[in-house]
Order: sequence, then structure tokens, then C-alpha cells
Amino acid sequence: MDYKPTLNLLKTDFPMKANLAQREPEIQQFWSSLDLYRRSLEKDAPRGTFVLHDGPPYSNGDVHIGTVVQNKVPKDFIVRYKTMRGFHAPYVPGWDNHGLPIENNVAKEFMEKGVTPTKLEFRRRCREYAAHWVGVQREQFRRFGITGDWMNPYLTMSSEFEATIVQVFGELAVSGAIYRGLKPIHWCVTDRTALADHEIEYEDHNSPSITVRFPLRDDPHGVFDGQANAYTVIWTTTPWTIPANLAVAAHPDADYVVMEVELNSYLVAESLAESVARLLGETDPPLILKRLKGRELDGLVFTHPLTRTEPFYNRDSPLVLADYVTLDTGTGLVHTAPGHGRDDFLTGQRYGLPVLNPVNDTGHYTDEAGPFEGLDLKAANTAVTQALQRSGALVHQERITHSYPHCWRCHNPVIFRATTQWFLSIDANGLRQKMLERIGQVDWIPADTVTRITAMAGGRPDWCLSRQRTWGVALPVFYCGGCDEPIVTPDTIASVTRHVAERDSDVWFERSAEELLPDGFACPKCGASEGFRKEEDVLDVWFDSGSTCRAVLQKRPGLRYPADVYLEGNDQHRGWFNASLTLGVATTGEAPFRQVITHGMTVDETGRKLSKSKGNYIHPLKMAQQYGADVLRLASASYDYFGDMRLGDEALKGVGDSYRRLRNTFRFLIGNLSDFRPEQQPVEYADLDELDQWALHRLNRLVETAVTSFDRYEFHPVTTLVYNFFAVDLSAFYLDVLKDRLYIASADAPTRRSAQTTLWHLANTLSRLLAPILVHTMEEVWQRLRGVDETLTESVHLAAFPEPNPAWNSPELAERWDALIAVRNEVNRALEAAKNEKLIGQPREAEVDLRADPALYPLLDRYRGRLASLFLVSSVELSESANGERLAVHIQPAAGEKCARCWIVKPDVGSHDAYGDLCGSCATVVERLGAEMSPVAGG
Repeated sequence: MDYKPTLNLLKTDFPMKANLAQREPEIQQFWSSLDLYRRSLEKDAPRGTFVLHDGPPYSNGDVHIGTVVQNKVPKDFIVRYKTMRGFHAPYVPGWDNHGLPIENNVAKEFMEKGVTPTKLEFRRRCREYAAHWVGVQREQFRRFGITGDWMNPYLTMSSEFEATIVQVFGELAVSGAIYRGLKPIHWCVTDRTALADHEIEYEDHNSPSITVRFPLRDDPHGVFDGQANAYTVIWTTTPWTIPANLAVAAHPDADYVVMEVELNSYLVAESLAESVARLLGETDPPLILKRLKGRELDGLVFTHPLTRTEPFYNRDSPLVLADYVTLDTGTGLVHTAPGHGRDDFLTGQRYGLPVLNPVNDTGHYTDEAGPFEGLDLKAANTAVTQALQRSGALVHQERITHSYPHCWRCHNPVIFRATTQWFLSIDANGLRQKMLERIGQVDWIPADTVTRITAMAGGRPDWCLSRQRTWGVALPVFYCGGCDEPIVTPDTIASVTRHVAERDSDVWFERSAEELLPDGFACPKCGASEGFRKEEDVLDVWFDSGSTCRAVLQKRPGLRYPADVYLEGNDQHRGWFNASLTLGVATTGEAPFRQVITHGMTVDETGRKLSKSKGNYIHPLKMAQQYGADVLRLASASYDYFGDMRLGDEALKGVGDSYRRLRNTFRFLIGNLSDFRPEQQPVEYADLDELDQWALHRLNRLVETAVTSFDRYEFHPVTTLVYNFFAVDLSAFYLDVLKDRLYIASADAPTRRSAQTTLWHLANTLSRLLAPILVHTMEEVWQRLRGVDETLTESVHLAAFPEPNPAWNSPELAERWDALIAVRNEVNRALEAAKNEKLIGQPREAEVDLRADPALYPLLDRYRGRLASLFLVSSVELSESANGERLAVHIQPAAGEKCARCWIVKPDVGSHDAYGDLCGSCATVVERLGAEMSPVAGG
């Protein structure tokens, strides 16, 4: 007979095949129809407001897969979790719209068309370009199920935001923190603009290395004792800076010697004397003529090394003292060019040296370089080295690979170049100390990242704010036509702010200075009332993004200053974290964040950075199409995102396998609830079968740990525990053991209703627990559960995150069942061995003979009646061991016949007249169902 209709087999339309690429957009459309984001903000929020402030990516090109899985997706985990936990948790995404990436791409467009645009035409195209990529990136982020106010993001190019940038600059200027000065700054000759320290990346670079001797010109204190042919020696990896040399620096506390090599006298550091002597051709230890401390060298004057052959360079190079001189490499004396080095500049200021900068903004020598005028710096390295050789000053040359500063955008080497720029003083008004104090009040995650931001804030130089570019917010500074004094006053800032707010920052380039200034304005210094001109430089783009704490947190309804958390990559300690901290503390006195989370980078499976140029980059939308957004979200949650995440096909295949296990387990849970109504048929916890109570205990422990982990912003412990719970607790044990109760018992049997009650709790709780991570799949699950209980919220994302239930905690019960599971594992090993030996076909055909010692026997005896169902065998014989062995397991074929319905071998199969191929319990169930079946003869 076909007894299948009498079994309670699972019934569900929840598909085993996820088909995420098609199904996820449909679910997102469902959320859109619900206006889910708005409704999530309208929920009761008993825990108050939680603000995660979004760091703005550039609206330039497609989103990077790393930005998705390491940044936006973890942010979404947090926002969705906080919303479900009872917080009002808005998420306002934003974009950085100014800056070189956009400007460079727009410039290429015009070049390809052969068009030379006006400045306003160029800026308007930049604005259009940025707006286009905002739209593209918005849809790419939304494809990954990331919730937020996507149709009302913040844009740094919006008139409101740009007006705030002007306002913030004005506040700093009025407070005395902004100044204009001549300083050597990092300069990118490729992009022709100044760079701040946080725009510098250090990469390996192959440079020419030269050792050069400087002839002595004056020795007032007799350091060389009248020795003829006296020199000092320097070493540098930037030969092009030699034309700008104005001094030689020594450390005041270092030990120096005058040594003799081939009848010449040389002043070098004592610890480096032998290595320098070898460069000079001396194979034996050099003859030391004199030992001195660095401070005793003050007053020595050398001459420029090119003087002998290039009369243009006939000038002094005095010896100066400086604490930054090191003795680990080189000669212990440092070539000093105040126009091309920060330390050199400061030393030059102390000694009254001029600031010589013979290099223009394109990286070519000016007429101040004399015979080298017009050369670019690469050619200059060769030309200067050859000139030094002709003059007899070149001691040694070679090439070395070393860490060198590069532009963060074009990745080309940068130079130090003294120019007049606008700066924010990090020490004005005690800002540096305030920043360090506020850092100590912030929770840095991981904890050791506090050392990074402390080093950045503690050691950073003044912030170079001006950029010689076209696309950005112009520095709101006027210059007097009478006295040329720069003008920034509360009234001028208020006027410019108003103009920008009404239009946008293009107004600075559209209108004259008189139109932008207040009516009747006169120069505060000289009283002139006409002839004003405007600053042409624009603000560093990091000033824009650092101002989000003011333009967004303080001005966007529903947000607040400070934010609860910032979350960005580990490179932002010198970027957005730093800029936000600087501007926030400088203008409000408080840090803009309470917690800061630092994540790692996304690399391929070999550890290489994902890059188009390296051929290992995959477009995020292609990955979503191939694997599904939820698989990528699960991958994100499966890694410790505080470190680097390795992403590739092998890793995603593994995550995909885990996803399928989770999905199929939910399918089992849902499929066994088709005839269950939780509001009508639930079994109270106290009346649940003990195994079901154990399952809820394990579920409760999972919830406790998940809440703790989510609160710590740690997601990989959650997925690890969930994987283990699904694979070990559920699939390998609980659900396996449960099938007889679910399928074979009568539909309304108390034991089956007990199991269904537990499955309901499992499905309901786990779908809410995983909702912040598997946003689409848990919505699928939830909609099936709503078919079981219509009182559930319309979306799982409007439901409450599960809370631990103290009533489900039962440590003593768990201890007993853990011991039973350990016995079951031993029995399973014995059953597997019996199968391999062909003693049995399947475990249900087996009888298990257990002999347990006195310590274990009472537990097994207590559960004697259910051991067979626990082991999934036909029968179990239990006795107490007589030889002291803890547990002995023996397997043999069970006595009796195999029941045609439950497949268990039982002695009473055939005992029922009407159903000769069924065991007694199955015959009773079938009979109750009133099945119209004819018995099989001889069954």
C-alpha cells in the first residue's frame, strides 16, 4: 500500500533553490511598496536615538566591492540591528562630490572633444558628472539590500552643504586658527596642487642616491686645524634639490670626527666614518685627526658643491645644528634646502636663511636654478649629478629602492616645495591638546586603533587647506585693492554663506567681489571700499568631508552631534576620522563621535589588493548576479572585518555552501508548520517534550551571544555560532531525531504539537536574529511565517530583534542532554562501522546493546524508553556494565519486520489484521485517519 498520504510530510512553497539574482530585486520592490525605511523610523523607539554617520565615498565611477562588503554592508548590519532592538536609527548616506578624481575625468572629456571650457562651464560639468555617479552608486548600493534615506542623501556639492563649509571656515578664521604663510608642503607636480599630509601614501620608489662633498670656506674656531683640502660630506636621494642648498646640518649632541683620506680632511659622524671612507676609496680604517661634538661645529662655513664649475652657485653653505639629523645611514650631516623640506625650512627660519624654491608648479626648474632652468626634475637629477661630477664634488652614486611619499590620487611621487598657502594651525587655541583629550573619551574599536589616531593627531603638522584646482569650494577670502590685506570677517563670511546657500559655490566664480561682499563694505585695515579681488584657490576636499559633522549631524533633522559611531577603513585615521576630529573639536570643543570602528581592506585570496590593473577585480554587481547579495552579505559577516577580508571564488563558494545549509534548514522548519497555528495550538514551555526544551535552551544561548556580539559590532562570532547551531544542534541532531514525531505521529498528537511549537520558536527567532545580515532571505522566511501567523509584522525588518528568554534557560537539562548526545555520537560511530562491515544496511535496521558503568547507567536508564528514537535505531537493550568499562556499544540486526510506514524493524509488524505490513503504532494512526486501503497479503 502507499502510506505516503498518511505521513505528515513537509509542505511549503519556500524554494530550495534561492535564485537570489532574480528574487532579491523583487523583495526590494516589496520594501519600496511598504515604504520600509520610513516605517522603520516611525516605530516605537524605547531605547532612544542611535546615529551611525556615513563617511562619504567619492561620486566617481562604480562602487568598489570592498566599499560594499567591508563598509556599507557592516553599516547596514548595525543600523538594521539597532532599529530592531528598539532604537530610532536613521541612516543618511552621503557622497563627496568635489576633488581631483572628478576634475581629472572631466578635464579628459573636454580634451577628447578639443574644447577649452570656461571655469564656470568646467565646474558645471563637474557637478553634472558627480550627480550622475551619485545616481549610479546609489542603485549599486541598494542592490545589496542596504537600507537608508537613499532619495535624500547628503551631497557635499549641495548648496546647503557648501554654505556650511564656508561657515566652518569662517568660524576657524575668526578664531585665529587660519593663516596664510610660506611653507614647504607636499606638492604633486602631476596634479599641480598642494597636498596635505593625509593625502600622502608611502610606496616603494627607486631613486638616485648620491654622496657629495662640500669644500670648506671658513673655519673660525679651527675645527680642521688649518688642514688643506677640507670638506664635509652629505648623502641625498634627491639630487635635484642640490641647486636649492643653503646649509649643512649636524646634530648638536652627536659625535663627529675629522678624518684623513688620501691627504684630504673630511668632517663626518664618528659612527659612519669607516663607511664614508670606503666610498672615498679608503680600504683601511681612516686616520682620525680630531673628535668633536656637533655643537662645537657651529660657525663652520662650507661652499656650495657646484661653485667650482658653475659660478652661479658661488655662495655659502653654513653648518647649522638640528635635532632631526640621524646617524643610521649617510654621513651624519644633512644637506639643507629650506625651500624643499619641512625640517629644513624650520632650521632655515632659526638661522635666518632665505627660502629658495627654484621649482615651479609643473616640476620644472625656474631661473633661480641658473644653468638648469627649464629642466624637469627627472632630467634635473641626471644633470645635477653630472655637474657635481664635473666639479669634483661627487663622491659616489647608485640607485636605491626606499619608501617615498606619493600622491594618494595619481600615485606619482611628490616633492616638497615652499609655496604660499592657507593653513589651519593645529596648535592655535590649544586645538592639538583638546584633540588628544577628546580621543581619550572616545571608544575606539578595535581598542589598539587609539594609538594610530593619537599618533596622527599628536604629530600632524598644520593643515594645508588650499588647493590650486578648479572644482571645489573656493576659500572665502577677499584681498583689499588698496593694501592687499587678506580679508575674512564675520560679515564677509555671513554674506558669502548667504550667496552660496541661495545658489551654490559656483556663485564665487560668477559674481564679482563687490557683489559677494556686504553692501558698503570697507577694508578693516586701510578703509578702501573698492578694487577687492577674490582668492582663486579651493579648499582641500578633506575639509569638505570633515565638515559633515557640522553640515549633516547638526543640521539634518533626526540626527545629532556627536554621532554614536563612525565606521570606516583603517586608512581614515589620517583621512576622514582625522579631518572630522579636527574640525569638530576646533568648532564645537567636542569630538564628533562617541565610538569609532576601523575595518580592514578587501584583498584577493592571495592577499593582494583588489585592483583592475592587477586583473583580480570583480564588479560588485557581477558578483551579486553570480552569487546573490545575501551570499556576499553573509561573507561580510563571516569574516573578522576589523582585519583584511579575503574575497574570491573559493571563499564565496564556501560561504554559498553555508548559505544553502541555512536556507534548507529554514525550509524544513517552515515546511513542518503548514498545519500549525501558533495562536491556537501552542504547547506551553512546561508541557514541551524535554528534547524540545533542550532545543529552546540552546536557541536561547545563541540569542544571548548574538545580542552581545551585535552590541560589540562583532558579526563573525554570530555567523560562526549560527553555522554551528544549524549544522550540529539542528541538522545533525535535533531535527534528525524529530522527524519521526513530525512525520509518523498523528497530525494533532501532543508530541507533534510540542515539536511544532518548538519549530515555530526556532523559525521566528532565527529569522529575526539573522534579518540584519540575510536581509532578503529572512524576508522570504518571514512572509511564509506570516502565512502561519497573520499577526506578525508586515516585514521582518519591522519586527523586534529576539531577546533572551530566561524561562528557556535550563542548564541542568542541558547538561543531561549533552551527556546523552555524547553517547549518541559513540553509538553513531559503532553504527557506521557495522554498516561498513555489512552487518546492517541502515541504522533503523539495528538493535543497539548498551552496557554502561554505574556513573552513566542511571542517566541512560532514565531515558531508556526514548533511546531508540534518540539513536534512530529499531531497539536498544540497556544493562549495567560489570567490568567497569564506562560504555560498551554492540550492534546487531534488530528482531522483527520492517514497518512499511515508519521503516522501523519491530516484532509487532503484522499483528494488525487490517494492516499487516505496519507496526502497531502506525496501524493505529492509519486506522484513526480512516484510510481506505486494502491490506497486502502476507504483509
